[in-house]
Amino acid sequence: MRYKVAGESLMKQLETTLNSYGRLLAEVDAWFTRCLAAHPQAIACRSGCSECCRGLFDITLLDACYLKSGFNSLPSIVREEVREKVLQRLVGLKELWPDFDRPYLLNYRPEEEWEALMPDDDETPCPLLAEDGRCLVYDHRPMTCRLHGIPLLDVSGELLHDEWCTLNFTGDNPLEMEKLRWEFTRLFKEELLLFRQFTTILFKHPFNELDTFIPTALLIDFDRFDWKEWGEKLAR
Repeated sequence: MRYKVAGESLMKQLETTLNSYGRLLAEVDAWFTRCLAAHPQAIACRSGCSECCRGLFDITLLDACYLKSGFNSLPSIVREEVREKVLQRLVGLKELWPDFDRPYLLNYRPEEEWEALMPDDDETPCPLLAEDGRCLVYDHRPMTCRLHGIPLLDVSGELLHDEWCTLNFTGDNPLEMEKLRWEFTRLFKEELLLFRQFTTILFKHPFNELDTFIPTALLIDFDRFDWKEWGEKLAR
């Protein structure tokens, strides 16, 4: 999925990075498709299944920008419906973090405070879910959404994530399935390089980690926000 921006020179500079990130995400999709083809009976993930699309997930600012580009392409009436859900969600977040405001970055707060906003029993649907359970911006969904459901076992044998959807691998041990393995170490290294490239353009300073939530990502105006000021604040 290519990312097109007109007008703002800053966003025009981001176009190459976002397109490169889109190609990296396509590699993740190809891996998941291979896993599904190899173990169709063991993996329940299918179009329209939204069991994992509940609660809050932190995503990178690069993911947020890519997600927002997909959101901006939706019909205006759909965007307004989603925005209403997001603003309702924001009210609850501000009850815990009164100063949580644009650009809705989490990293200046201790991670234990993030956990207070992401309880395990939160069943609130993602605001980007359609009534049929499908994602409205599927081609622009974050990397975490694409990786969820299957353990992340590198080709080297290193286990990078040992959890999987409870609907998958019932009665099976996915850690013994060779065809689930992939180059995750390489994937995350390339993701980091693109993220540093992205933040250098945005802030004039490279960062290794900046995160927000999926709902608040939809409220970020990447064209008009004063990223330079925030970059100076974060670099202190």
